[in-house]
Amino acid sequence: MVPGAAGWYFFALWLPACVAAHGLRIHDYLYFQVLSPGDIRYIFTATPAKDFGGIFHTRYEQIHLVPAEPPEACGELSNGFFIQDQIALVERGGCSFLSKTRVVQEHGGRAVIISDNAVDNDSFYVEMIQDSTQRTVDIPALFLLGRDGYMIRRSLEQHGLPWAIISIPVNVTSIPTFELLQPPWTFW
Repeated sequence: MVPGAAGWYFFALWLPACVAAHGLRIHDYLYFQVLSPGDIRYIFTATPAKDFGGIFHTRYEQIHLVPAEPPEACGELSNGFFIQDQIALVERGGCSFLSKTRVVQEHGGRAVIISDNAVDNDSFYVEMIQDSTQRTVDIPALFLLGRDGYMIRRSLEQHGLPWAIISIPVNVTSIPTFELLQPPWTFW
């Protein structure tokens, strides 16, 4: 064991119990890593939509995570051009998860990450399900904790950046637990 890694070792043993208590299995999560800006260079945890959207067929080593404008992405996006061939970060609220995903898909996005609009939410994952419209989408849709979404957007604003650079999906089983850099604000 690496010196100072006792906490990580405990975390690795404790995580499956916490995940089971929250009703999700480890494979129900999808992970992505922020590569830039550096102050939020962490591995984030998201949950895929339950019954709509596509899956990741490709691992993107470097792709832009572009905050949608307006953030709720319930209609036309003023920065839709920047979302084309990238991943959009949108906020929960205003319309259904499926509607948000369709808006991003219509703007050419490769996926959407929907963060909770409760910025103090650092532990409760919402199950994203279809609305009653019978519409479909092909791109992946992921749910992100509100605190994580807030911290990403805040970092981008502080640095004056229009997007983050991320790697998605990340296989966390290949990363030693002491190197698994998760956001310090989301530990249970």
